[in-house]
Amino acid sequence: MTRTQLAHTMYRGIAVVTKHWPDAPADYFAAEAAGLATLAGAGALRVPRVLALSAERLVLEDLGEGAPKERFWSLAGRGLAELHSMRGERFGFKRDGYCGLTPQLNTPMDDGWRFFAECRLLPQARRALDAGHLEAGDAHAVERICARLQSLIPAQAPVLLHGDLWLGNLHCCGDGVPALIDAGAVHWGWAESELSMLALFGSPQTALWNAYAEVAAPAADWRERAPVYNLYHLLNHLNLFGAGYAGAVREVLQRFG
Repeated sequence: MTRTQLAHTMYRGIAVVTKHWPDAPADYFAAEAAGLATLAGAGALRVPRVLALSAERLVLEDLGEGAPKERFWSLAGRGLAELHSMRGERFGFKRDGYCGLTPQLNTPMDDGWRFFAECRLLPQARRALDAGHLEAGDAHAVERICARLQSLIPAQAPVLLHGDLWLGNLHCCGDGVPALIDAGAVHWGWAESELSMLALFGSPQTALWNAYAEVAAPAADWRERAPVYNLYHLLNHLNLFGAGYAGAVREVLQRFG
C-alpha cells in the first residue's frame, strides 16, 4: 500500500527491519513512530520497538515471522479487546496520520459522528471526486450518509484503535505471538469500525472473535453496520488503487445513501 522499501538488516548488533522511502512526506514515519509508541503504552498487543527515526527511514525491531495457529488467534482477539478497553477523552489523535499513503485527519472532537464524517468519509470522497474516481452523484450519496450517521451508528465511546487493521497488519512473530505493525493510522475512534475492517479483506479465525467477545462483549448486530464503517477504507482503496474498488463503494452508497 506504500512506496516504502523494506530491508531486514542489522543495526547496532540487533536484527531490524528498516523502512526506507526517500520521497516520503516529512511527517510520514514520525506518524508511524507516534502510533507505535501509543500502542506500546497500552500494553495490549506486542508492537516493534522504534530504534531510529528520520524523515526518510524508520528502523524497527525485527519480530521475526511465524505461522499463525489457534493460540495466535485467541491471543490476538483478547489483546485487541484489551486495546479497545482503553478509552480516550475525545475522538481523533494528538497528530494527523496516514492510512497507507493517504493523509488522515485526526482533529480532536467530542462528537464521533462528526469526526467520522469530517475526518474520514468527506475527505476521501472529495479526493475521489477530484481524481475522477467518483461522480458528483456518488459524492452526494456520501454526504447523505454523513448527514444521517447518528441514525446508522449507535453512540460509542472513543477507544484506542490501530486504525488500519486488516489481516496483513496483524503480524505473527517468529515465536507465534501476535503483534500490530504499520501504525500510522492510530487514533481514538469506534471499536466497531476496527472490527469491521478486520473482516473486510478476508476474516480471522473464529477463535479471534470468540476471545474478543469474552473480554469486550461487542454489540450483537455490529456486522450490520460494517459496510458504513468500511466505506472509509473502500474509498481509500479507490483513491490509492483506482477503479477496481468503485463497484464496492457504489454498493455501499446504494444501500445506505
